Amino acid sequence: MVEIEILEEEKNKIKFKVKGETHTILNLIRNELFNDESVEFAGYTIEHPLVKDAIFTVSMSKGTPRTAIKKAIERLQKKLSKLETEIKKI
Repeated sequence: MVEIEILEEEKNKIKFKVKGETHTILNLIRNELFNDESVEFAGYTIEHPLVKDAIFTVSMSKGTPRTAIKKAIERLQKKLSKLETEIKKI
């Protein structure tokens, strides 16, 4: 399970720490967030390669960042499920 710590939260912006994760999952989420037209910014930083904690920031032109993140993860789950199905056919 991924551990999240909210660092800052406003109506249209959220900044949180993701503990124990690296570029693999974070890049997928960041890229999927950009499929939402309301996302103005989505990005993360990893302060040191030996520390597997990232600071993730999402800001919105409308809607809430929490909703955008939830929807992005749901879309990713569907895509990964389809990929799993296709791989099993091989």
